[in-house]
Order: sequence, then structure tokens, then C-alpha cells
Amino acid sequence: MSIAADNDDKPLTLARERFERIYNTIRDRICLIEYEPGARLAEEELAREFGVSRTPLRRVLSRLEGEGLLESRHGVGTFVINVDLDALLPVYRLRMELAALMGKLDPIPRTPEDLARVRALLGRCDALIQAPDPKAYARLNMDFFHELAAMIGNQPLREISERLYFLTNRVWLRSAPLLDLKDEVAVFRREVADILAAMELGDWESVGYIRRSHIAMWVRRMQQHQEEGR
Repeated sequence: MSIAADNDDKPLTLARERFERIYNTIRDRICLIEYEPGARLAEEELAREFGVSRTPLRRVLSRLEGEGLLESRHGVGTFVINVDLDALLPVYRLRMELAALMGKLDPIPRTPEDLARVRALLGRCDALIQAPDPKAYARLNMDFFHELAAMIGNQPLREISERLYFLTNRVWLRSAPLLDLKDEVAVFRREVADILAAMELGDWESVGYIRRSHIAMWVRRMQQHQEEGR
């Protein structure tokens, strides 16, 4: 490739990096409920914050709308979609089945550095058990998901797994007032420990099945807590 052609690619690369940075930031704010369900996102304010025009910002919001996190109302604005466990149960069932596939379809072996990052999550779990914090737990859960997604070698499976995770992960934070956070973190720690042990053995199929089992147990716990809270 010529130097001129390489330079021509740089604006596209920078634009893509900017898009992903804005997208990831807004998505994380939605998923950590820094933007409350039903909140209106002000395009002008966001454009100023990120130092972009409204055109690239709208592309980001359009992608988030396509992923089911935002809703555009003509002539009114763009709003954060609400979350409801009962409505999302079909999505959770699909997540369970997809989780079982992560260790079957071209899993990417974990390096010592990868395993060290997962091991560090256990330390964060221990700290949270001592000082529970819903937002910190939500961030920890998200970081663990990213470690799992990184081992998915099948690109379509990875993309849909990511989309469904971010579509559903706010349910936990919305239910947090009903939960014993120490117990939730303890259960999550067992999942991380079990999956780490399977990763260390290179048993990728077990990683998927452990993940599937914990998603199923989590849904049952959330349903039970909802019933008790009614």
C-alpha cells in the first residue's frame, strides 16, 4: 500500500474509533442507568460533550435504537427504553442457548494474561462482598461479560451475544432494591470461580454450560424477588 493510500485510510479509522468511543460511552451510561429509563437524550448537549456534529451522534443513537436501547419519537426526541423482566424472558431464554454455544463454535483459547484478568475479578468480588455497591457490581458484571465475549471466536455468535446482554443487563439494577446484594455477589463469585477453573483446564464447553446454568438461575431468582416484592 502506498503512503498516500495509507494516509487516506487514517480519517476513516479515526472516524470509526470516535464512533465506537461515543457508542460505548452512551451504551454504558444506559446500561448502568446513568440515563434513567424514559429519559430524553438531548442531541445538542451530547454533541457538545463529545465534540462532534449532530450527524455522527445521530448515527450512534440510530445504532442504539436498532439494538433496542433507545426509541426515537418523531418531532419529540430520543428516549431510553424501559426494561421489564417479564417482557425480556424470551431474550433470556435465547441467551441461555447461545451461552452453551460459546465453547463449541471456534472458542479462542485464553492466554495467561487473559486468565489473570479473570482472576482479578475474584478480588473485586471479595471487596464488594465487604462493601456492597450496586453500580460497582453492575460494572464488574459487565467487565466479566467482556472477558467471556473475548473467547467467542464465532463472530455472528459474539455480536448477537453482546447485543442481547446489553439489552437485558439493566434488569438487575432495576431490581437491586429488592435484593440482598452480598448474596448476589457471592453467587456471581462462584460463577466467576467455576468459569476460571474451566478456562484454566481449557474446557471451553464447560465454560458455556456453566454460563448457561447461571443465567437460568439468575432469572429464577429475579422472578422470585419480583413475586415477593408485589
